[in-house]
Amino acid sequence: MTDEFDGLEKQIMAAMRKVYTETVIDHAMNPKNADRIAHADGFGRITGPCGDTMEIWLKVNNGTIVGATFSTDGCSTTVACGSMATEIIKGEDVAQALAISPSDVLEALGGLPEDNHHCALLAANTVKAAVKDYIAIRKEPWKKAYRKC
Repeated sequence: MTDEFDGLEKQIMAAMRKVYTETVIDHAMNPKNADRIAHADGFGRITGPCGDTMEIWLKVNNGTIVGATFSTDGCSTTVACGSMATEIIKGEDVAQALAISPSDVLEALGGLPEDNHHCALLAANTVKAAVKDYIAIRKEPWKKAYRKC
């Protein structure tokens, strides 16, 4: 049974390598930052047009993102995009994170097939939603008590 599984796994990986870069495969199979941050400073949740939902949590210290995590119910490409987006913004100030674009995610992953570009858009937009939430909470801290994350 193990030999059958190993053979199937090798076939799947070979098929993935024909379509995706090693970076995409690594982030899809071994996502970075796939977790939640307790008492997050910023939170964003977006459901994309394909039906995938992504959530991103931020921890911010003196205007710098010191922690970023994500969760998604999406496909492996969405997982890769969420993983990469959180890697991109860690260590950046909130203004830089707010400027993240789908192109930034696509470039960092080494590209994606056209059919998967919406996954990068979902990740970038969810980062922006989390940063906007952080900014709103800083202005009106009482709103944090009513946030659903």
